[in-house]
Amino acid sequence: MASPTPPPPSEPQSFTPMNKEMLSVGGTCQFLTCDNYDFLPFRCESCHGRFCQDHRTEAGHKCAQAGEWARRRMQQQSNRTLSSTTTTLNQKPTTLTATQCSHPQCKTFIDTLNSVGVICSTCNRKYCLKHRIPEDHDCNKITPLGARQVSVGLRQTDKAKAALGRLKIWGKEKQAAVLPKPKPSSAASRVIALNQLKRTAKGDEKIPQDKRIYLHVEAEANTTTSKLPKGEFWYNKAWSIGKLLDDAARGLQVQNVNNRGGGEEERLRVFHVEGGRLLEFAEKAEDVLAQGNTIVLLRGIGPISTDA
Repeated sequence: MASPTPPPPSEPQSFTPMNKEMLSVGGTCQFLTCDNYDFLPFRCESCHGRFCQDHRTEAGHKCAQAGEWARRRMQQQSNRTLSSTTTTLNQKPTTLTATQCSHPQCKTFIDTLNSVGVICSTCNRKYCLKHRIPEDHDCNKITPLGARQVSVGLRQTDKAKAALGRLKIWGKEKQAAVLPKPKPSSAASRVIALNQLKRTAKGDEKIPQDKRIYLHVEAEANTTTSKLPKGEFWYNKAWSIGKLLDDAARGLQVQNVNNRGGGEEERLRVFHVEGGRLLEFAEKAEDVLAQGNTIVLLRGIGPISTDA
C-alpha cells in the first residue's frame, strides 16, 4: 500500500495565525465605550470589574462604588489596632510589654489600666503618680532628655571659673596668713606648723624621708565630690604634678577620670593656693611647691591663664 503523500509546504506569510487557546488569557475591558482586549487586565478593588490600562482607575471607568476599597482597608487597619491594644491591656505588664517609671528606685509599670504615666515638662521623662512632682524625682539634678551635652559642660565650666575666682582671693588671704612679713618668730612658727603637719600627714611609707614634701590638700566643694573634704599628706617631691594629683585624688577619694581621655569639663586640676595659679601636669612638685603649702583639687576649669 502506498504511503500518503505529505502536504506541500506552505508558503511563507507576513503574519502568524493566533492560537485559539490564547483567547483564554486576559479579557475585554468592561468599560461601556471600550472593547479593548488586554492580556493583563486590571481589577478594580471597589467594584471588582476588569479594565484595560486606560480605564484601570476609579476615575477612569467612573466606578459606581468609588472609595469602597479605601474604606474597607481603613476598617481593617482599625480592627487590627483595636485588637492589638486590647491584647496589650489584657496581658500582665512586664518589662517587655510595658514602661517603667523613670525614677531609678521605682519599678512601677506605667501606661497601664492601673497606673497612668505623667511626663515631666522639665526633664522630659515619664513617671508614675508617686514621682510625678519634680521634687520627688530630683529633677534639678537630671539632664533633660534631648538637651545638648555641651550646655552641661558650659555650666560646669562657669561654675569652675567662679570657684577659681574665689580660690584666687582665698589664695591671697592665705599668703598673708602663711607668709607674713619677716619677724623673729615667723620662722619658728612655720617650723612648728610644719612639724605638726608631719605628725598628722599620711602617705606612702616607701618614700624616703628626705624625698617627702608635706602638703595640705583640699577638694573644691562646688565642682568636685569627695568623701574626705581635706587632709594632710606627703608625696615624693620628684613627682610630676600629674602623678601627685592622682595620688591626692585617691587620698581624698575624689573621682579621677583624667586618664580616660574625657572632656575638659570632667578633668581634675591642681590649684596652688600660695602661688595663686593652676599647676601644669608636667611641672615637678619640688619646682613649684614648698613644704606646708596648700593645694586644691578643682574640676572642669581647664588650662586657663590665671593672669586674666
